[in-house]
Amino acid sequence: MTDATVHFLVPDGFDDDERVSGGNVYDRRLAETLRARGCDVRMVPVAVTRATDAARAMSALPHDALVLVDGLLAVAASAVLEAQAGRLRIVVLAHMVASALPGTPGHARTAERERVTLGAARRVITTSEWTRSELVARGLAEADRITVALPGTSAATAASGSRSGGHLLSVGAVVRHKGHDVLANALAGMTDLPGWRCTIVGSLDADPEFADRVRGVIRSAGLADRVVLTGVLTGGRLEDAYRTADLVVAPSRSESYGMVVADALARGIPVVAAQVGGVPESIAGSRGGILTRPDDPVALRAVLRRWQVDRGWSAVLEAEAMRSRTVFATRTWDATATIVTAVLGELRPAADVEFERRRTA
Repeated sequence: MTDATVHFLVPDGFDDDERVSGGNVYDRRLAETLRARGCDVRMVPVAVTRATDAARAMSALPHDALVLVDGLLAVAASAVLEAQAGRLRIVVLAHMVASALPGTPGHARTAERERVTLGAARRVITTSEWTRSELVARGLAEADRITVALPGTSAATAASGSRSGGHLLSVGAVVRHKGHDVLANALAGMTDLPGWRCTIVGSLDADPEFADRVRGVIRSAGLADRVVLTGVLTGGRLEDAYRTADLVVAPSRSESYGMVVADALARGIPVVAAQVGGVPESIAGSRGGILTRPDDPVALRAVLRRWQVDRGWSAVLEAEAMRSRTVFATRTWDATATIVTAVLGELRPAADVEFERRRTA
C-alpha cells in the first residue's frame, strides 16, 4: 500500500518536546518510517479536549478515506468515530487501555467510550501483546480485529556508564502512573550508601502537584544533591544521559509496553522495572532486566541496594544487558511499520459488509 494516502489523527502537540510521551514518540516514528516506505501520511493534529475539533477534522476527510487515529484522541472523541464509521475506513492505534489507567476518573464511563471507539474501528493496532489481551479480556474489542505492532528501539551506540559506576537514570514524565514517588521513597532509604546518584528526566509540568510531592520526598530525605530532576531532555542531552547511565530504573504503576526499558537494553544498560502491564515484553530476550513488585518502594530499594553493594552481581547484569543488545537491534521501527502497513493494506475501499454487520449487531 505504498501509494495509499493515510490520514493520521494525532493529539495536538504530539511533536512538542515539552509534552513528550511514549505514545507521541511512537506516532512520530511510525509516520516517519511509513513515509520512508513511500506512504503518503498526512498528519492531522486535533485537540484531545475538544470533540468538535475531531468532528470537524473527520468530516473534512474524503469519503472512504483511510484513517489511523491515535487511541488517546479516539477515546476522547468516541461519538465522532461512531458517527463516521460508515463513511471512513478507521483504524485505531491503541497505545494503552484507557480505562485501566490507575486513578482514571469515571472508570465505567471511560470504558464505555473505549468500547464505542474500538467498535467504530475496522481494525485495532496495539503496541503490546498485554494491551491486546486486556482489550479482549475486558470485552472492549474482539481478538480477530486486533494486531500487535511493538515499538521499535532507537538505534544507539553502547553506553559507556559513569566513572563511579553508580549513576541511576529514570526517564519519563513525572506523573503518578510513572511512579517517581516510589523511586524517591526507595532512595530515601539509601542515604547511608555512598557512590550513587540519580537523574530523573521528564516533564515537570504534566502534573506539577505530583512533581512537587516527589521533590518534597527528595528534600526531606536530604538527597537534593544526589537526586536531580532535569525536566525534559532531547537530542544530544538525552543521549548523554543514557550514555553515562549505569542502571535505568522504571518504577511505573502502569505501563502498556516500556519503550524506555527497551531503549536502555538496546544501549546495553541494565534495567530495574516494576512488573506491570507490557513491561515483561519489553525486557523479553534479555537477562539484564530485573522486575520488582509495583508500587513497593521497599522491594525496589532492596534491589537498588544490592546493585550498589554487590558489585559482582551488578557486573553480571551489565554483561547480560550488553550481550542482549543484538536482540534489541532487531526491534526496528521498520519492522513496526511493516506490520502497520499490512493492516492498513487489508482494508478494502469498498464498503465492508462484514464490518457493518458486526457494528450494527
